[in-house]
Amino acid sequence: MSIRVLIVDDSSLMRALLQHRLECEPGITIAGTAANAAEARQLIKTLDPDVVTLDIEMPGMDGLSFLEKIMQLRPTPVILVSGATEAGASATARGLQLGAVGCIAKSQLSLTPGARDDGALVAMVREAAKVRFGPVTAPAPVRAARPPIASTSAPPGPRPDVIVIGASTGGVEALHTVLADFPADCPPTLIVQHINGCFAGAIAQSFDRAVRPRVMLAETDMPLEQGTVLLAPGSERHLQVAAAGSHGLRCVLREGDPVAGHRPSVDRLFASLAATLGPSRGGRAVGILLTGMGQDGAQGMVQLASIGARTIAQDQASCVVFGMPRAAIELGAAGEVLPLAKIGAAVFTPAKALLP
Repeated sequence: MSIRVLIVDDSSLMRALLQHRLECEPGITIAGTAANAAEARQLIKTLDPDVVTLDIEMPGMDGLSFLEKIMQLRPTPVILVSGATEAGASATARGLQLGAVGCIAKSQLSLTPGARDDGALVAMVREAAKVRFGPVTAPAPVRAARPPIASTSAPPGPRPDVIVIGASTGGVEALHTVLADFPADCPPTLIVQHINGCFAGAIAQSFDRAVRPRVMLAETDMPLEQGTVLLAPGSERHLQVAAAGSHGLRCVLREGDPVAGHRPSVDRLFASLAATLGPSRGGRAVGILLTGMGQDGAQGMVQLASIGARTIAQDQASCVVFGMPRAAIELGAAGEVLPLAKIGAAVFTPAKALLP
């Protein structure tokens, strides 16, 4: 079945560009276009599109206000189309927290007639079309391909030494929920969120204003410190953990090919922490895998579990896309499967015994 897309943008040129980018792709149909929120509201009601692309800056009701109404009244997968300016990036970060499932910068879309983008927009639309909002009344069964990986150390206490988190589609909103339960003096935390690099700084700033720990973009050789959350800065390098002195840790940014289709990759972050800590220190680490398409992070979580780290996957009912957590569960890498609202607080309470 074809994916039906509604394009909302006040610029006729941008509407035409987005339509050109999408309508030539197999399996994608342009259901309609709208120049403002009033037109879009009516078309959403009558056309019931699978995906909406939404301009952030529009006359009348702006994109963020309209997005908030969409998510309250008629939840629909929305991709934000934004300028890469500071104001545009900040608005995009806010939109992702409100429930938009993806974002793309207008600078990524060529204005040259007949030109093609790098495929990011098309891939994003296909991914967004798989999102289903609302409670899951009949969840698909999770295939337990392997039993949970046995811990090699004693169950951790309430205070881990380091936390690593991976997320993708729907992840900005999910991360906000998790970090809201972190204390100001939380253990050093590293995050890989699949996102366009031009928006990463604004997302870090939005988190920093909203939660108690300090949140900032990671830089090479930055020490891991209590009370600091480090976010992977973009799509050019992998975020990893390395040793610093005899017992300390630092983050490093490494070039390299995409892993599991992504750069930065959750797998690379998780695997680097497992290799750095080893079984002797692994029991004091926590790995968390949140909503997202695909399998990135699942293999890395296997490595974390194998050194005795506590591993938590978001449950199906609370995921925007139950891809990455499902993959980890099926590999036996998730020691606990929890609803999103309970994950942040659970990090600072003793781990429950694994289910048989």
